[in-house]
Amino acid sequence: MGPMDDRRIIVALDLRTAEEAVRLARALADVVAGFKVGLGLLHGPGPGLVGALARIGPVLADAKLHDIPSQVQAAARRLGEYGARWVTAHASGGVDMLRAATEGLLAGAGGGQAGVLAVTVLTSIDASAATALFGRTPGQLTSGLAKKAAEAGVEGVVCSPKELGVVADVAPGLLRVTPGIRPEGSAADDQRRTATPAEARARGADLLVVGRPITAAPDPVAAAQRLHAALAAI
Repeated sequence: MGPMDDRRIIVALDLRTAEEAVRLARALADVVAGFKVGLGLLHGPGPGLVGALARIGPVLADAKLHDIPSQVQAAARRLGEYGARWVTAHASGGVDMLRAATEGLLAGAGGGQAGVLAVTVLTSIDASAATALFGRTPGQLTSGLAKKAAEAGVEGVVCSPKELGVVADVAPGLLRVTPGIRPEGSAADDQRRTATPAEARARGADLLVVGRPITAAPDPVAAAQRLHAALAAI
C-alpha cells in the first residue's frame, strides 16, 4: 500500500470478474485502506481472487457467515488461508459462532493479522422493515447484536451509519465499519440507511465501505482521491 496512514476507505469490488477486481485494486492501492470482496465473487473465483488481492492490500472477505459453529470455523479458516484480513459473520449467529469464526480465521491466517467483523443489521433494511420482521427498530437490534459481538471478542462490527452511536455506547472497544456510504448527490441504489462520508466519520466510523460511487465513476481513482481528501479534512 501507499504512504498514507490515514486511509479509511474500503472499496467494495462488486464487479463482474476477478480480472476487473484485481485491475481496479491495483489502481486504487495507494488511495484506499483495503478491498471488500462480496458473495458474488467469493462464490466464483473466491480463493484465487482473495489471494491475488491480499498481495495488493488488506482484504475484507464479506462472506456473512451464519451456520453452526463448526461449519463457520471451517469456512473462516479457509478464508484465513486465502489471505483475508477481515471476514464478516452475522452477529445473530450468537457468541459461540462468532468465537468459532475468530478461532478458525486466526488458525488459517497462521499468525498473520486477521479479525472477524460481526454484521448487525443490513443497510438494505429500513426501519419499517426491521419492525415488521423483528419487532424492533434497527437501533434496538444493533444494540443487542453489538453487545454479543463484544462478548465474543471479535475485532469489530459492521453497522449502518445511523447506528454508529449505538455501537459506540454499548461496545466502544470494537472497530466500527460502515457500508451505506453515499457522497452528496449520489444515488442510494439498494441501500436504505445511508450517510455521506463526512456524516459517517462524525458519528464515529473507523472504516467506510464504498462501492458504486467509486467503481462506477468515470474515473474511479479520482473519485477515491476526492473521498480520501474530504475525509482527511475532517
